[in-house]
Amino acid sequence: MTTFRIGEAADLLGVSADTVRRWVDAGRLTALRDEHGHRQIDGAELAAFVRGQAREAELGGESSARNRLRGIVTAVVKDTVMAQVDIQAGPFRVVSLMSREAADELDLRVGCVAVAVIKSTTVVVERSAPAVAPRGRTS
Repeated sequence: MTTFRIGEAADLLGVSADTVRRWVDAGRLTALRDEHGHRQIDGAELAAFVRGQAREAELGGESSARNRLRGIVTAVVKDTVMAQVDIQAGPFRVVSLMSREAADELDLRVGCVAVAVIKSTTVVVERSAPAVAPRGRTS
């Protein structure tokens, strides 16, 4: 069974540890204490919580795309035909190439909030080991 400490769960979700603690304290997310008294969240429980959050976010519109990353526009580079738009969504940088006309119609500018909607037939998935928590001092 994979478990995550509060800070690890926060890193995975792109939120602060305080936000995860509030979710646990409000009963939205279940955490159990380990033998040292640290709160641990079961990996399957965390995955179910994230799926629920994603479903709530999708209720605003109809689309077959399920990958949505909300963030801030950090760069817009335009030429006469194309535009490159960079979005920082939590810890993730998303780069989109689109027509200049589309960028202009959306009025995309540095500092505005945008949602990257990703629909792809090819997505490369790599497995990452959980972050290793620093060990306590033994004195």
